[in-house]
Amino acid sequence: MYLRHCNHRWNVKTGATGSGKSWIDYAVTIPKRIMACRGEGLIVLIGNTQGTLERNILDPMRNIWGDVLVGTINSKNTVQLFGKKCYAIGADKKNQVAKIQGATMEYVYGDEVTTWSVDVFQMLKSRLRCEHSRFDGTCNPDSPLHWFKQFLDSDADIYQQSYTIDDGCLPENIVSELKKEYAGTVYYARYILGQWQRAEGLVYPTFSAEKHVVSSCPDKGLYYISCDYGTMNPCSMGLWCIDGGTAYRTAEYYYNGREERQQKTDEEYYSALDKLARGRTIQAIVIDPSAASFIETIRRHGKYRVIKANNAVLDGIRVTNSLLNAERIRVHESCTDIIREFGAYSWDDKKQEDAVIKENDHAMDDMRYFCMTVLHKKFRW
Repeated sequence: MYLRHCNHRWNVKTGATGSGKSWIDYAVTIPKRIMACRGEGLIVLIGNTQGTLERNILDPMRNIWGDVLVGTINSKNTVQLFGKKCYAIGADKKNQVAKIQGATMEYVYGDEVTTWSVDVFQMLKSRLRCEHSRFDGTCNPDSPLHWFKQFLDSDADIYQQSYTIDDGCLPENIVSELKKEYAGTVYYARYILGQWQRAEGLVYPTFSAEKHVVSSCPDKGLYYISCDYGTMNPCSMGLWCIDGGTAYRTAEYYYNGREERQQKTDEEYYSALDKLARGRTIQAIVIDPSAASFIETIRRHGKYRVIKANNAVLDGIRVTNSLLNAERIRVHESCTDIIREFGAYSWDDKKQEDAVIKENDHAMDDMRYFCMTVLHKKFRW
C-alpha cells in the first residue's frame, strides 16, 4: 500500500514502536529514491543525531545491502549510499539549522521526526525546492499538539500511514511483554496503538502500594546511591540494592533547605550520603552532572566512585515507567518521600510539548537517574 501511494512531496509513516514502519524503507524506499536522483540537489539523511541515524537506519541497511553499497558517516558528515554521496545530520538542536541553510535538496529521509528541533524542520521545508523533491520519514506519535502533528494535519502535499504494534513482525511474546510494560501510561497509546495522545495526569500512574511498596528488602546485592542535588531546593538521595532482576530502594535521605530555612553545605550532604551508605560497598554514586560542587566534594574524599547521570527527562520517564510496569522496582515502606512524590508527580497539561510540573520531583529525579543510567544498561531495557 505505501509503495503504491508514496509519490507525494511528503511521505510519512507514523505509529507504534516495532511496527515495521521503517523496514520497507531500508529494503525499498531509500535505495529506490537515491538511485532515481538526478543530481539537481543534495541527498540528505536527517535524524535526532548522527548516532541514531547509524543505529536506526544505516546499520539495518548494511545488514540487507552490505558494506559496499552502504557506507559509514565520515568526518565531513557524508556517507556513500548506492554509489552516491549523501549528507547525514542531526536535528535535535536549533543550531543544526545552519547545516541545511542555503542548500537545495532533491531527496531527504527523516528518522524520528518528532524528536527534531522545529527550527530545523521549518528550514527543511524551504530546501525541498526541486520540482521532483521528495521527503520520506517516520516517527512515533507524540502529543496531538506537537508541531509535526499540526503539519501532518495541514493541506500540504502529504501521504501518511499509521501503524499499530500488531502490524509489525515482532514475536507474539515480545509484543505481549511490551504491552504489559507500557500499560496504563501515555506510551501505550503512542508506542502500542500508534495514536497521538497528550500526556496528562500522573507521570507514573501504575505505581501502587500493593505492587511496589515492600516491608523488607534483600540484605545483599549490588548497591548504588542516586542523588538529585539541591541547595535551597530539596536534596534527595536513594540507596538502591539490585538483587537478581529487581532493584530495591532500601533507604533514602531527603532535605528541603527552603522549608527548613537553612541551607546545608556540600560537606554536610556528604556526611548524609556516607551515613546512607551504612558501611556497604557502593558500586557508584549516580548524580546529576550539573551538581559540580558536590561531585567534586565526593571525589575529593576518595571513597566513592561517581557516575554522572544520563538526565534525559522524557526518555528517562519512559524507561522508568517500563521498569515499574514490569515490577522491577520496589520501594521499602520507610521511603516515605519517594512514595509521596509518586502520588503528586504530574504532567503539565498547559504545555504543548511533553513536560512535567517542576514540583514534587526530586526523589522522582534521583530515581530516574538511577533507572536511566544503571538499570537501563543492566537489564538491557
